[in-house]
This record gives sequence, C-alpha cells and structure tokens, in this order.
Amino acid sequence: MTTTTNLPSAAELHTVKRAYDVQRIRRDFPILARDVRGKKLVYLDNAATSQKPQIVLDAIARYYEQENANIHRGVHFLSELATSKHDHARQIVQKFINAPHAHEIVFVRGATEAINLVAQTYGRKHVSSCDEVLVTAMEHHSNIVPWQILCDEKNAKLRVAPINELGELIMAEFEKLIGPRTKIIAIPHVSNALGTVNPVAKIVELAHTRNIPVVVDGAQAAPHTKIDVQSLGCDFYAFSSHKMFGPMGMGVLYGKTELLEAMPPYQGGGDMISSVTFEKTIYNKLPFKFEAGTPDVAGAIGLGVAIEYLNAIGMDNIAAYEHELLAYATEKVSAISGVRLIGTARDKAGVLSFVMDNVHPHDIGTILDQEGIAIRTGHHCAQPVMQCFGIPATARASLALYNTKDEVDALAAGIKKVQEVFS
Repeated sequence: MTTTTNLPSAAELHTVKRAYDVQRIRRDFPILARDVRGKKLVYLDNAATSQKPQIVLDAIARYYEQENANIHRGVHFLSELATSKHDHARQIVQKFINAPHAHEIVFVRGATEAINLVAQTYGRKHVSSCDEVLVTAMEHHSNIVPWQILCDEKNAKLRVAPINELGELIMAEFEKLIGPRTKIIAIPHVSNALGTVNPVAKIVELAHTRNIPVVVDGAQAAPHTKIDVQSLGCDFYAFSSHKMFGPMGMGVLYGKTELLEAMPPYQGGGDMISSVTFEKTIYNKLPFKFEAGTPDVAGAIGLGVAIEYLNAIGMDNIAAYEHELLAYATEKVSAISGVRLIGTARDKAGVLSFVMDNVHPHDIGTILDQEGIAIRTGHHCAQPVMQCFGIPATARASLALYNTKDEVDALAAGIKKVQEVFS
C-alpha cells in the first residue's frame, strides 16, 4: 500500500512567527471577514463550536474532489490513498495528546459519543447494583446523562461532587465521595459553562490509589491547552473536532489499551469484525473493534489538518495568548455596573459567563446579535451548574485563538448598549 499522505506542507500551514500574530491567524479563517446585520462579525461562541481555517476547508474539499473512496478493503488507488490519509490522521491525534499507541485512538462522532461508548461498554461490564459513579456538579449533560442511563439500568447510584461559589471543585468533598462502591469517576477537564480548569492529574492520582478508572471530558480543553494523557494518567479522554477548528461530526476517544481490549464492542457491523458466521463473530483488533461501519474519512482528515494547524502555531503560544485575552476580558466586563460574572475560578480557560441586573440572558444575546456579536445564551447544556448558582441561564462569551482585544471592547460596548435599551 502506498504511504503517501498528501497532507498540507509546512508552508501551507501558514506557520506564524514566534511573536503571536493574531491578525495573521484571523486571515486564515474566511468567515471572520464577513458582516452580520451590517456590522463586522465578532464571533465569541467558540465553546459551542469554533470556526474553521481555510486549510481545513481545503483539505475536506480536496478529499471529496480528488480522493474520495471507502477505506481498508479496496485495492485500487483511491481506496489506498484514502486509507493512508485516514490512518495518518489517527497518528496525528495520537501525537497531539501523547497517547502511547495509535490503536488507543478511537474515532467517534464527538465527545458525547465517546462518553456514551465508555458508559455502555466499560460501564455495563463493571457497574453492578448498589455501585456508584462519581461526577461533579459542573458537568455538561453529555457527562451526566450516559451515567444516569447506566445507573438506572444497573440500579447503581450517581454521586455528585459539589463546587464552591467560584465554580471550583471542592476537593475535600470530592475525596470524601470516593468510596468502596465507586466504580467510575467522570470529570470535565474544563467546564463549558464556567471555564474552570480542574486538577485532573490530582484527581486521577486519588482515583488510582483505589483502582478506580477516570473518564475525562476534554471537549473544552483540547482547543486551548496542551494535552498529555500519559502525564494526566487518565484512563479515558474524550474530545470533539468541531471545537478545535476541525469539522463537525468527528471526535476522539482515547482509552488505555488494556481497558479497550477488555471492553465489548459498542456497535456491530462492517469493519469492527475479523470474521462472521451465523454461529460466531470474531471482532477486529483495536481500534477497529469500536469503529463499526463506514467512517467519516473526510472528518478524520480535516481533524488531522486542524491539529497540524494548531501545532504550527504552538499550543503553549495559544494558551498564553488566550490567558492574556481572558484577563483583559474579565477586567473589562466585570467593571461594568450591574454585570455579575458566573464562574471566577482561580484557574480558568477562555469562558466568560455573566448575568445582568433585570435583563434575561436571551435578551442580552438578541441585542448583541444586532451589533454583530455572537455569544451563547441559556444553560449551555449544564442545567445543574445553573441550579448551583440559583439562576436559569447566563450569557456566555467564549474565546479562541483568533479573538482580539478589539472584539472584547466591542463586547463591552454591546453590553452597555443592552443596559441602555433596558434603562
């Protein structure tokens, strides 16, 4: 089989200078140049989904225009090329999160499916009546509902670790909830509603002293900081392509080899089998055992190119720039009278959730939209978080590598416009 990958060259990746050049980066994202309602687009809804650089769009188009074929079985040129590119994308993901082996990278539709896969395979096998699954009060619904389904089926109990008024996990209470019946711990690396960065390595260490596996929802961490699953020590790590500048409908589950090998398949069908008779089916090796059916080849290629793009900029550079931008945004927005930030953890990623006196978050979002500013309003698929703070919803501005201080200034001006409308 050919080993040609036809991935973009280093020159195509628009490698930035050592000094972080946000304007150079912005030019890589065609959608950022458009107008919305007669105003320049200010896109601050990156926690919901990120925009895509031209290089990712080109890679997806090139696949469908010049390389489209099904993979792994064909002996013709296009099938071999598509297979090679798909397999290479898996290797790119492996290196990006520092997984020991490429076969520990399972391609799924997103973080949601990754967590469901673990719940319905590892969870079903290891959780029994009266056992416990431990989560936190800051979870996205995708890291609550799969465990609720499992607990309902197994007559097990879902335990919830509390958070404080800053939106931080109360570690002393978390540790108290780890008991002899705890079979799985599931946590977010970064809260989508609050921006809180959790001490994952510390939690994993606590769990592993009791031989409890840890599932990490990394959907909000992967676009913003360097991920090293070996350093974290986690047993499973899930993230989505569309939040890290890749295509929608694509995601990753990392799992330790020994755990994946012992887990039953998630779905049955093509490519997850080695042989089939009516008497017995022999399952394929990792990771294909968990990848039934025709995969999203273009999605995998697009994710691989998105990761190469991030690598070209440098995850440390991205994290430093976003940290500075978040500090600026926090100062700007919190200085506005009548605005209260929700989630003020000492260790935060680029999420700014807030409420305003006498103004519903949906009204905030509607008025900002008239100014060309895109934010998210509502409970952000994290209703228990809202309940913790005694509010129905927040307005959420979420930052990415291409946002600027000028856009933060536009957000602050837009919030003041909201106040004028409701005064």
